[in-house]
Amino acid sequence: MVYDLEFEKPLAELEKRIASLQRKGERLRPEEHVQLQEYERELRRRTEEIYRSLTAWQTVQVARHKDRPYTADFIHLMCEEFFELHGDRRVGDDHAIIGGPALFNGETVMIIGHEKGRGMREKMYHNNGMPHPEGYHKAIRLMEQAEKFGYPVICLVDTQGAFPGLEDEERGQGSAIAASLYAMARLRVPIIAAVIGEGGSGGALAISVADRLLMLEYSIYTVAAPEAAASIIWRDKVYAPQAAEAMRISARELYALGLIDELVPEPLGGAHHNHRLAAENLKTALIHHLQELRQIPVDRLVQMRYEKYRAVGPFGFAS
Repeated sequence: MVYDLEFEKPLAELEKRIASLQRKGERLRPEEHVQLQEYERELRRRTEEIYRSLTAWQTVQVARHKDRPYTADFIHLMCEEFFELHGDRRVGDDHAIIGGPALFNGETVMIIGHEKGRGMREKMYHNNGMPHPEGYHKAIRLMEQAEKFGYPVICLVDTQGAFPGLEDEERGQGSAIAASLYAMARLRVPIIAAVIGEGGSGGALAISVADRLLMLEYSIYTVAAPEAAASIIWRDKVYAPQAAEAMRISARELYALGLIDELVPEPLGGAHHNHRLAAENLKTALIHHLQELRQIPVDRLVQMRYEKYRAVGPFGFAS
C-alpha cells in the first residue's frame, strides 16, 4: 500500500517500518516477526480510525487520488464482456465519456461513464474526464439505444465537471447537458448511477438522473468544486477546505441528507488500495438494485423517477 496523502503521514511512517522488516524475508528474527505483526495490526487500526472520521476536504483528496479506479477499471472488473461504441453522429467522438453494451452478471446492460485516463498521454486523450457537448450527445444516443433494446442503463460518474472551453460553449454545452437530463428523466428502462470518484457540477448531473443513485464511500458529489466555490465566496482558493465542509459534499453527508440511495463501502484505506474489492462491492450493490427495479412496471418506474427528483430538498416554514 502507498500512503501519500497529507493526513496519511502517520500511516506512511508505519508502512515504512513494515516494509523495512518485510525486506529481511527469511532472515527475520523471532522478535522481529512479532514486531512486524504488531506494526501490521497498528497500521490497520489507525487506518480504520482515520478513515472513519475523514473531513469533507480529506474525502475530496481521496476521491481525486491518482490511483483510484476509473470507469474503464470498473468495467473490466465487473463485466464479462464490453463493446465500446463511439461517436455522437453529429460532430465526433468525445473520449471523456466511454460507453457501450456490456455483459453484466449474465445480462446485457448499457454502461456509460466518465473516463479520466492514467498518465499524461491518456489524460490528454480523455480530456481528464471533462466532456465536450458531443460527449453528452453520445451518452444520449447510447441511452436511447438501450431503451430501444430494453437494456438497463448503468452510469459511472467521475468528473470535475463539463469542459469549460469557449468552443464548447459555442457548440452548446449547456444545451447538451439539459438534453441529457431531459432524456434520462423520460427513459423507459431502469437507470442506476454510481459516483465512483468526483461528481462535479452539471458535468456529473448530466448522466446521473437515475432511479437509484449510489456513491462509493469516499466519493464526492457537488454543485461546484471546492476550489471554485472558495474563489466565488471568499475570492481565494485557499479556503477550499472550508467550502467543502460548508457544502456537505462527501458521500456520507449526502447519504445522511437522503440525497443518495446507497453508500457503497470501499476497501480499507480507499478504493485505490484494492481495485478488485471496490469493484466487487459496487457490483453487488448494482445487482441488488437492478433486481429490484426489474420488478417495477415501466410506467410506474418513470413516474417514481419523476417523484424522486421532485422530493429533493424538502423544506418547511417556521411557525
